[in-house]
Amino acid sequence: RAAAGQWLDGMIEVVCNDRLGKKVRVKCNADDTVGDFKKLLAAQTGTRPEKLRLQKWHTVYKDHITLEDYEIHDGMNLELYYN
Repeated sequence: RAAAGQWLDGMIEVVCNDRLGKKVRVKCNADDTVGDFKKLLAAQTGTRPEKLRLQKWHTVYKDHITLEDYEIHDGMNLELYYN
């Protein structure tokens, strides 16, 4: 890891917790969209990306917005729900 808390290759790691006992760590780029992130998450969980919903508190993350714009950073936890 770099001193700034990011991976040396410019990637960040985000933890998704579905509150059913599944906790998934996903490496991605901060400038990925939420839709891109869901595709990476889908590859790890085996669930289709359109069936995944990511949120934090009451904010539901929209697919066309970047992680950076939502201020999602390295080590952050997101809530994972299945639609």
